[in-house]
Amino acid sequence: MGKRDDLIVQYADDLKNKCGMEPDMDLLTKVTIGCGPAIYNADASTVASSQESELETVKENFLVKKLGLADGPELMAGINAVVEIYGKSERNKYRAVVYYMLTKHFGKESVYG
Repeated sequence: MGKRDDLIVQYADDLKNKCGMEPDMDLLTKVTIGCGPAIYNADASTVASSQESELETVKENFLVKKLGLADGPELMAGINAVVEIYGKSERNKYRAVVYYMLTKHFGKESVYG
């Protein structure tokens, strides 16, 4: 297994143990690949959920540009719901896990189909 495979296993573990959901490994793999090289960078691989600017970036670059959602208050509400599920006090919120949960939350799995 390569480094990406190891990370996917780690992300699946977070989804099961920290978020209480059984991951769709095929979708998780596609979302992880979609994150590109950011998953290997300690800072870029996580989402700083306490920073408004970071949440805006997730909204603009992932929800609007990648998933093709129309901007509106429901987008930030979705991000906040995902952060709540992951756990506000959880220091390392992995970008791939957050993106996976957002993809599921908004029912946009077909983007990775």
